[in-house]
Amino acid sequence: MALHFEPEEFAARRDRLMMVMAEQKLDAVLLFAQESMYWLTGYDTFGFCFFQCLVVKADGSNVLMTRSADLRQARQTSNIENIIVWADRDNANPAADLRELLNDLDLLGCRIGIEYQTHGLTAANGRKLDEQLTAFGQLVDISGIVDKLRVLKSPAEIVFSRKAAELSDEALDAALKLVKAGADEGAILAAMQSAIFAGGGDYPANEFIIGSGEDALLCRYKSGRRKLTKNDQLTLEWAGVYRHYHAPMMRTVLTSKASKRHQELYDAAHEALEAVEAAMTPDFTFGDVFDAHAKVMEAHELTRHRLNACGYSVGARFTPSWMDMPMFYSGNPERIQPDMTLFAHMIIMDSESNTAMTLGRTYLTTNGQAEPLSRQSLDLIVK
Repeated sequence: MALHFEPEEFAARRDRLMMVMAEQKLDAVLLFAQESMYWLTGYDTFGFCFFQCLVVKADGSNVLMTRSADLRQARQTSNIENIIVWADRDNANPAADLRELLNDLDLLGCRIGIEYQTHGLTAANGRKLDEQLTAFGQLVDISGIVDKLRVLKSPAEIVFSRKAAELSDEALDAALKLVKAGADEGAILAAMQSAIFAGGGDYPANEFIIGSGEDALLCRYKSGRRKLTKNDQLTLEWAGVYRHYHAPMMRTVLTSKASKRHQELYDAAHEALEAVEAAMTPDFTFGDVFDAHAKVMEAHELTRHRLNACGYSVGARFTPSWMDMPMFYSGNPERIQPDMTLFAHMIIMDSESNTAMTLGRTYLTTNGQAEPLSRQSLDLIVK
């Protein structure tokens, strides 16, 4: 089997989940999030775009219901022993097959938790699930129950996060070798992804962001490439990825020289990131971290140019996004705890002057000051 963690690690994770299930008096949980399945069993697939479910009972036993295409995938990548296949067929209703499985597991009339808040359970499949199970037992929305367990990283997970950060650093090194007037965005993107693959890394859970000129103000990937010009701006957001663990970074790189506005925005971004780092300790909440960022932006009269979040938890994630919960936004009461891996990004997009500036990296929280996982300098990059 292609398992990336020792049996004892998976056993500890199972026991943590069982404790929460006992606290919430759950007889079973139905897990649809691919991240939950990977964390709990090692199961590694993109087959969650179809209906599949990991049933975990209060005694820790589990059963995976999936399609035939993922039968061998589950056997090869996970510690799951009991795998049930639902058949692709006209008018198939895997939710009905799941109901029969739950009945066979003696769960009729039991208290059953369901992960609704996940890309692994579409609205259409969720409706079918409710139609089948509403009269079957007591249904409880337990969305986020495994996410809260995943946010605190074990020593083995921290090793993977550090490796992901190394790959992220190498990707930036590869990009900067090419950045200059006349450079093609496609070549830069290819070099970054190549460095990660060559280092033993994986595909990211979402596309890298790359945009120059006016596209440097975009916070999402889009199709289409251009070549850099003299006095250009290039925004990059990427992540080193190792065993699906992500360590994102973000930079706006300038060619030839920095304009006065670029320098102003960089100074604010750097100051804000320092303030965020100071607040990224167990004395504060995720909302406090955001407030530290917002206070600096307000002092620089940049409130209208900033975003309403400045980072989030990261870890083992699958398509369509490497963003995890909790996030840094106003009023978030979640406390910073040791052994979290958190990505903080300062993003300033001044549409009035068409000027972009970003600065971000991934941290490991401790009992004191957070540790940056990147070796890269935070200096403004001008090539």
